[in-house]
Amino acid sequence: MSPFKPPQDEPDVMLDINTTPLIDVMLVLLIMLIITIPVQTHSVHLDLPRPSAAPPAPPPVVHLNVDANDQLTWNGQPLAGRADLEAHLKAVVAEGNRAEIHLRPDRASTYAPVAEVLSSAQRLGVTRLGIVGQEQFGN
Repeated sequence: MSPFKPPQDEPDVMLDINTTPLIDVMLVLLIMLIITIPVQTHSVHLDLPRPSAAPPAPPPVVHLNVDANDQLTWNGQPLAGRADLEAHLKAVVAEGNRAEIHLRPDRASTYAPVAEVLSSAQRLGVTRLGIVGQEQFGN
């Protein structure tokens, strides 16, 4: 008989692992984990304005037009130049930037007066300026 060979009388080694206790332990850990996790509330807290009976007054609208000859008009009144435009824009800013300025360039006008209006408005702090009348540029 060789010292390295097991005797034939001994039973074969069992190679299967009993996983039942392992599964029991895992289920207990899973239940403990579910119980100990705090309940998550998915809510977003917002400070909403209180409803009022009267709707807020609409902001005043200023129509700033650029015609085909690159002439600026402020609510139908022609502006003398960039200094006159900036004086009107400063007045809007001084009133609290409440007025909406609707810039309407003509299709035949050049870009230079529009760029002057935009740069002056940005430099002076105008916050409510929009370009309107873009449907004329669709064709």
